[in-house]
Amino acid sequence: MRRSELLRAIDDHFGVRANWIMHDLVLPAIDRTTSDALDAGVSPRDIWRALCDETELPASARYGAGLREPQRD
Repeated sequence: MRRSELLRAIDDHFGVRANWIMHDLVLPAIDRTTSDALDAGVSPRDIWRALCDETELPASARYGAGLREPQRD
């Protein structure tokens, strides 16, 4: 997962709460907010997993999150 995919996944799944998720929610698994973890060089994939666990996202929302839909001709 790339940083851009993480940010897209957060926006897609949390909508208007995305800013709060990024800057205020401390993820116990990594002991930081998402924003702080990114700045510290934590893998976006590890951050996403910690965020999914903390917010109890269903398995169906966890995999492939942040990926763009393939372009169709």
